[in-house]
Amino acid sequence: ELDGTLTKLWFCIPRFHGEGYQEGLAEGSHAGMAEGRRCGALHGARIGSEIGCYLGFALTWHCLLQKCTDEKSSKKMKALDSLIGMIQKFPYEDPTYDKLQEDLERIRGKFKQVCSMLNIQSDFRIGTERSSLTF
Repeated sequence: ELDGTLTKLWFCIPRFHGEGYQEGLAEGSHAGMAEGRRCGALHGARIGSEIGCYLGFALTWHCLLQKCTDEKSSKKMKALDSLIGMIQKFPYEDPTYDKLQEDLERIRGKFKQVCSMLNIQSDFRIGTERSSLTF
């Protein structure tokens, strides 16, 4: 009698294992999607904040230098125009854009170039004591 019960249990183990595996896979996939969305939204917000900072910086300096007519100011204006153009072309709506990181690095490089031309440190902090963004 005991031997027959063990045999029945032995044949049930693969079924329970398979069901458990499928349940675990489904639950893990669901949890992974939720975590992925949360992480993606946070990363996207950081990139948006960084690029928004660059755009505000560039537009402000563009306004400040508009009335200057010397050659140095003209070169600074061209660099600012280039930075503004790069930011305006950045594909905010397409998170699957394959050159997103490459374009972001180009914008960061242009920002550093503009800061150098304006004699401004490019690693400045923006924000208050409680929360600040660093780039």
